[in-house]
Amino acid sequence: MNLKAKVLLLAILPLLIAVGLLTYLGLHHARNLADQVLAVYEFNLVEAKKQALKEQMDIAHSAINIILDDESLSDAEQQAAVKHLLTQMRFGEDGYFFAYTQEGVNLVHPTIPEFVGQDLFQFQDTTGNLLIQALLEAANSGGGYHRYIWERPPLMQQEDKLGYADLIQPWNWMFGTGLYLDSINTEVEKVKTSFDTNIRNSFVAVMGVLIITVLLIIMLGLAINMHEHRLADGRLQELVQKFMRLQVNERRKFSRELHDGINQQLVSLKFRIELALKKLENEDGPHPSVAELNIAGKVLNDTIQEVRQISHNLRPILLDDLGLKPALRALKESFSERTGIEVILSYGLDDIEISDDVEITIYRLTQECLTNIEKHADANRVSITLRYHADEIHFEVADNGKGFNTRAATRQGIGMVNMRERVEVMGGTFSVESQLGNGSHIMAVFPGRQRRR
Repeated sequence: MNLKAKVLLLAILPLLIAVGLLTYLGLHHARNLADQVLAVYEFNLVEAKKQALKEQMDIAHSAINIILDDESLSDAEQQAAVKHLLTQMRFGEDGYFFAYTQEGVNLVHPTIPEFVGQDLFQFQDTTGNLLIQALLEAANSGGGYHRYIWERPPLMQQEDKLGYADLIQPWNWMFGTGLYLDSINTEVEKVKTSFDTNIRNSFVAVMGVLIITVLLIIMLGLAINMHEHRLADGRLQELVQKFMRLQVNERRKFSRELHDGINQQLVSLKFRIELALKKLENEDGPHPSVAELNIAGKVLNDTIQEVRQISHNLRPILLDDLGLKPALRALKESFSERTGIEVILSYGLDDIEISDDVEITIYRLTQECLTNIEKHADANRVSITLRYHADEIHFEVADNGKGFNTRAATRQGIGMVNMRERVEVMGGTFSVESQLGNGSHIMAVFPGRQRRR
């Protein structure tokens, strides 16, 4: 093997190995990440269906309770009125309600009227699922969900369906409704197809870059000198760094969307538990479920706090969409509405270009300051000032509260330490002034940027 061939081989083989390894790792990671995203996406879609079912059941319960509370009707008249109500109630394109006795006798079925009066206790769907028994079990356990196969009108095709069943007191009837899940399967398949296309396109692009690069190396041959080798190494390193940054950004975006969705669902679940507790407390005598619901509420509160702590370091969506000024205004209005404390915002950075890092730091400082004021200051007035002076961004928060011992706060308070570290990481300075009885004054100074032209 001559010198040219050796140099060419030494130039091509490392590139082939590096790009091949990076391509394999990238595709493997992209596939795993896509599978995780699809699983979470499908879970969230199903949870949304469950929430929609629960809301429709709540509406039906409210309408049924109106009939049950009408003392002018006899028991038979109330039963007839409830049956008529469930027969007439519809939602969406194919949403309806059904009702059964505890023995599995159908009382209401708007789409298949011939079922009314039949004993369907042993009825099975196409998978052998004893769905009436399963729905009765869910209803008798306090209300619950069940997934099964059912005919979808008007074509009466067999479709995957999610049902929810509960009881009608005082007759111990099981009634419920359901939503078809074909739309979820369609949406998941669309997203999966999109992921597969993106992964395939990425692979083609990488292979194209690889082929072009190999051809260039072959054409250049011995013309590549040591300086060009260093340039090639630099470009490869830049490509790797760019690829890794892209991965980190995508993972961060996915994490933020995931946690925001989970947090909203947890809060909604918390309200449902609290509503259930209030209803149970209004009944005569202590209900055995109250203690369990209280424990569930405590666990849910802990979970919400953990999710919020995880998402605490993520960039606020309002800051991304509208910028620092609207984000601070929204933070101020939310704080004033919640606490009744007057907040005056003076924003003097309209013509200043602020980096993303400084923006999020200012936003987090404002959050921390307002949280401390709400918890400890006993203030009724807060001022937030941002101004630009001598190529520096000045941030100040002052309140008229009871003040605090700055040395003790610095030693014991994690919040103050975190604020100071945030500012110093950005190359700025942080200071606190406070005296007992005279409020507090927090200041931060960041290196400025050139004004926008």
